[in-house]
Amino acid sequence: MLDYDKEAGAYDALRGGEPRAAAAAEAVLGLLPPRCPGLLDVACGTGIVTRRLAAARPGTRVTGVDLALGMARTAEARMPGTVVVGDSRRLPFPDASFDAVVSVWLLHLLDDADVRRAVAECARVLRPGGVYVTTVDKAAAHNVGSDIDAVLATRPRSPAHDTAGQVTALAAAHGLAPAGRARFPGRGQGRSPRRTIADLRRGWFVTLAPGEALTETFAARLAALPDQDRPRPDPVFSVRAYRRT
Repeated sequence: MLDYDKEAGAYDALRGGEPRAAAAAEAVLGLLPPRCPGLLDVACGTGIVTRRLAAARPGTRVTGVDLALGMARTAEARMPGTVVVGDSRRLPFPDASFDAVVSVWLLHLLDDADVRRAVAECARVLRPGGVYVTTVDKAAAHNVGSDIDAVLATRPRSPAHDTAGQVTALAAAHGLAPAGRARFPGRGQGRSPRRTIADLRRGWFVTLAPGEALTETFAARLAALPDQDRPRPDPVFSVRAYRRT
């Protein structure tokens, strides 16, 4: 897995920046309740989406939490006094503290046990009637049917623990009922062969360690593709909402 403390400085530039954040925030906002005095953004990262959520809801107290100190510091610079360092599996907040909880691009990073803990924690800090909004099926979103996807199709894969079905079942176990869904484009995240090679060599693909022979085999196959710097289509991400009964 990437070192998100080290990634913080370049994270936004490598992942679509403000256009991607705008698309994500718009999708999340469309699933939030009309009245939402308190919102928690779990794994807020650099705060680039969190800031947009706060700006769109001036009457909402928005709090961000992230485990990576580098990410939390970047988010704090964007939203002074609203960001804390904390673990999604053990959120540092009392029960029923928030009217909405958001986790964008979090669950795909966790193993099965930690996804269970994170969803349980998000449900725990929700007030009755509150809404939990999260991205699902993250890895699947990146398969856009391109020549890059064809090259990478045979790579070793980790099992996905953030599928819509799995998350919905976990949510139900904690009293959260489906309350809507949305999709949004990952603007600026369309892969080019050259950028994918760079991602391979810095550990972006968790089953292909930098420097290993298999990793370099895939890098060589990608290097043989045409239009090395032409981005392929952007991914389209899925978001689900669940209401606490």
